[in-house]
Amino acid sequence: MSKRSTDILFQLIHSLEKGEKRHFKLYIKRNSSNEDLKIVQLFDVIDKLSEYDEIKLLKRLPTVQKSQLSNLKSHLYKQILASLRLLKSADSMDLQLNEQFDYAHILYKKGLFMQSLKLLERAKEIAKANQKFTFLTQIIALEKRIESLHITRSMQDRAEILSAEALQVSIHIDMVTRLSNLALQLYSWYIKHGHTRNEADEKNIKEFVKINLPSNAWQQEGFYEKLYLFQSLSWYAFIRQDFLMYYRYTHKWVGIFEELPLMKRVETAHYIKGLHNLLNAHFDLRDHRNFAKTLKTFEAFSQTERVQQNENFRIQSFLYIVQAFLKRHFQGRIVACAGNRK
Repeated sequence: MSKRSTDILFQLIHSLEKGEKRHFKLYIKRNSSNEDLKIVQLFDVIDKLSEYDEIKLLKRLPTVQKSQLSNLKSHLYKQILASLRLLKSADSMDLQLNEQFDYAHILYKKGLFMQSLKLLERAKEIAKANQKFTFLTQIIALEKRIESLHITRSMQDRAEILSAEALQVSIHIDMVTRLSNLALQLYSWYIKHGHTRNEADEKNIKEFVKINLPSNAWQQEGFYEKLYLFQSLSWYAFIRQDFLMYYRYTHKWVGIFEELPLMKRVETAHYIKGLHNLLNAHFDLRDHRNFAKTLKTFEAFSQTERVQQNENFRIQSFLYIVQAFLKRHFQGRIVACAGNRK
């Protein structure tokens, strides 16, 4: 029986692009052992299978016993992920920050406290610049551990500064969590119920937003607070089919990326989704001029290195742009029909 849909190693290998496969081979052969050579053979065999078949797999690997296969597959899976992490680290701010934190933790365990603190400070600045406040929680926690357990004399009033930073970050994360929860719950509401159909639906969705939208949400200045606030209100408007409100907040959604262009790279998927929703808003309002303008922006962004080198971003952009082309075609037909009626 085929296990194509369930074998995770098969799925992972067949998701790899040519460059990723080549990098894995180079990565694994740098310090090869007999075990590593076996997993390269296993990799090659699985890569050539059109569907996962353990019987065929073992026939093509005569040196591998069935009892060894499970461990070899597990080892290969971990090595592929390690190779991908190394390859993709330059493209992912999360991976870079995790790497810096791991290095700082290693230095801490070695008793090199000042080196660890220096690395943590550098990671903290990167996290702040890229609005990655969740990472600040880990960084500050390790800083506090070093300062509380060891005498570093790194700076005066260190305890007060770290305490204030920790409190500020926790408040920030709490707000982001509440707003992101609201955005997700509203999206879930739409999936379950669709658009509002009557007064009861309108009452329910308005009451839900009233209860769950933080009263001070509009006073927040952070990127993620604004992002999730505008997403929440976009979904709220879409559910209620308030197309003008939907346009207003999808426009704000995209606008915060224009105000802080760095975040287009950090949160690419959110930017792509925002452009898609803004195109939908223009279409709903029959705003042909701004529809064309936004589509042009989207097409240009889809050709950037950031999108082209990431399969998920590339596919997502392609699908949304094709949908936009179809809507533009229908817009033209509607305008033409209206002209003929006159």
